[in-house]
Amino acid sequence: MKDSFYEQVFEIARLIPEGRVTSYGAIAKALGSAGSARMVGYAMSNAGIAHPKVPAHRVVNGSGLLTGKFHFSPPELMQELLENEGVIVIDDRVKNFKTVFWNPLEELI
Repeated sequence: MKDSFYEQVFEIARLIPEGRVTSYGAIAKALGSAGSARMVGYAMSNAGIAHPKVPAHRVVNGSGLLTGKFHFSPPELMQELLENEGVIVIDDRVKNFKTVFWNPLEELI
């Protein structure tokens, strides 16, 4: 049986290397569902209960904004986790986003 959309999202998110980030839209495109970034966001909001663990802090919006931070407790945890991996975050946005961006379509070929 084919994995659920959420599980497919989680599988890609688990592949994001430490110190890198990707976007909801990039995951959607990698799954052949361009335009489903919002659904990827819904999946990521449920990542906290997934097993094995999903590094949800590494998924941000298409401009590097930490839009999912309110699903962390406390919300500052998302930034702290990224910074612990060497990702610089200023005003809730990943600095040098293009440099640390991990594109699953290019990386998983």
